[in-house]
Amino acid sequence: MTKKKDEAKEQNKAMDENIVEETIEQTEEAKEEKSAEEPKKESKKKSSKNETKELTKKIEELEQEKLELKDSMLRRAAEFENYKRRTEKEQSSLVKYASERFILGVLPVFNDLERSISHIDDEKNIDGLKEGLKLVFNNFKKVLDEHEVKKIEAKGSQFDFNLHEALMQQPSEDVPPHTVLEEIEAGYTYKEKVIKHAKVIVSQEVIKPEPKEEKEETKEKEN
Repeated sequence: MTKKKDEAKEQNKAMDENIVEETIEQTEEAKEEKSAEEPKKESKKKSSKNETKELTKKIEELEQEKLELKDSMLRRAAEFENYKRRTEKEQSSLVKYASERFILGVLPVFNDLERSISHIDDEKNIDGLKEGLKLVFNNFKKVLDEHEVKKIEAKGSQFDFNLHEALMQQPSEDVPPHTVLEEIEAGYTYKEKVIKHAKVIVSQEVIKPEPKEEKEETKEKEN
């Protein structure tokens, strides 16, 4: 009996030793695995930190580009606004002083006319006055030609409502109907645009009375 107990004790002791050894082995294996995993975790941590740094750097670069683009857009908008204002001012000035060139051309003619009028009472200088007025007229006509202002030649032409304004009609046997007989007031074009219609008298067909014989024949036929 005692022998059996001793054997049982020995067996239990051996089992306990095996368990302890296994536990120690498992602990050692766990330590080794942990030691092997730690570099991997450290590597992952480092990699994550690097990625975070790169992302942060990329975000900062994008933010900087955004600020630069915004600044560029604001400057372009300001430049366009200045250009727009300058253009509007120039256009307004052009409209306001559009007649400046014409006025500068007319002023010498005005001065010539003024000098001629100043001598109008000088009876001894009638011929000179006539020549002066002719000169003024020719100079004035030259200014109008330079600005493409032309007189509409109406008399003798076929009536055209685009160019003429008929004040009255007058029977005429000398010209075809709807021919301009007289020009009451001159008309003008400016760069091919009619700015003033010529006021005219237009010919009308002459209605001749029927001869008496024809009238009597017509009456007899009717009866």
